[in-house]
Amino acid sequence: MQETIVIIGAGQAGAQVAQSLRQGGFEGPVRLIGDETAPPYQRPPLSKKYLLGEIGTEALFLRPPAFYTTQNIDLIPGTSVASIDTSGKRVVLERGDTISYGKLVIATGTRARKAPIPGSELDGVVTLRTIADVDAIRERLLTGQKIAIIGAGYIGLEVAAVAKQLGKDVTVIEAQDRPMKRVVSPVISEFYTLLHRGKGVELLLETGVEAIEGEGAVRSVRTSTGKTVPADLVLIAIGAEPNDELATDAGLETDNGILVDGAGATSDEAVYAAGDCTRFYSNRYGRSVRMESVQNAIDQGKVVAQAILGEDVDYDPLPWFWSDQYDIKLQIAGLSDGYDETRVVGDTNVGKFFVAYLKGGRLIAVDSVNSPRSHMMARRVIGETWRDDLLPESA
Repeated sequence: MQETIVIIGAGQAGAQVAQSLRQGGFEGPVRLIGDETAPPYQRPPLSKKYLLGEIGTEALFLRPPAFYTTQNIDLIPGTSVASIDTSGKRVVLERGDTISYGKLVIATGTRARKAPIPGSELDGVVTLRTIADVDAIRERLLTGQKIAIIGAGYIGLEVAAVAKQLGKDVTVIEAQDRPMKRVVSPVISEFYTLLHRGKGVELLLETGVEAIEGEGAVRSVRTSTGKTVPADLVLIAIGAEPNDELATDAGLETDNGILVDGAGATSDEAVYAAGDCTRFYSNRYGRSVRMESVQNAIDQGKVVAQAILGEDVDYDPLPWFWSDQYDIKLQIAGLSDGYDETRVVGDTNVGKFFVAYLKGGRLIAVDSVNSPRSHMMARRVIGETWRDDLLPESA
């Protein structure tokens, strides 16, 4: 009889591990534990089409619920894990019972980072991570007119775009001097600054938050500049942090993420990890990285399944990401941090261009704005020495 594979986390990575195990011929028990009641679903549309109401809940599902039955995957939804007993090879659930494993996969993802801001506990102050979060935000958007968003990253700006499309008054408050500063160049930041301001978003840069104010329910946000921003709804969107506490408490090696090798193996030979909660060394970039992306969740999930099935694997991906805001699609290939030169091709004024990032004359990343051809080409040539014909001559 084949050993039982237990997967903690029924998101994109966990579901991919289960699916890939079956596709790879594994016939033993597979148990997929999720703390949400919904079956595994995709998260990127949450802040875009789902929030806008263009798609329903079932459109988010990675697979129809019947898939897990037909594939003999024991999906256990609405269940939280309290601890992992690595010596006894068992998972202890919050409700008290235990599940034994031969191999364990941790795919617990991330959670929205909380802000130590006075008033963040008020009714109407939200974060965005789950279907339930977005359902609550949508309900607030039906009755509220003034929306304040703390953080001008992907999520903050995507929600700002949706709220403006719904006719709301939107203010985005960002501590940095430009939006998405952590992941894009000044050229991209300036384009999105002009885009959002042109749509009527009040974008407050180099501005902190002193307090969220209200009695019982949120009423306003007081900024570091002394400005008071009226708000019926406040979204805190200041990034995410890995759910690695279970691994840490179980004695596994962690460092802002669960440390894994190229096979997704942790410091315990019976335990693997995949997705946003992991950190691994990338030879491609010469450093340890933790990625928050669908691509990483899917590809690392596949690798972990292959490793469990006995295949020799070494995960070192070329990362890619995307963001939809209004009718503009930003596609990112590679990691641009550490660049020393940029090349801009196309017209930023018409919103069709790309930025190539170079380091020591080598192409390390490309940000494409409404330029899918440059994005697809970049994913094939990143890592090569720059030459003028490496990417399209126009966007």
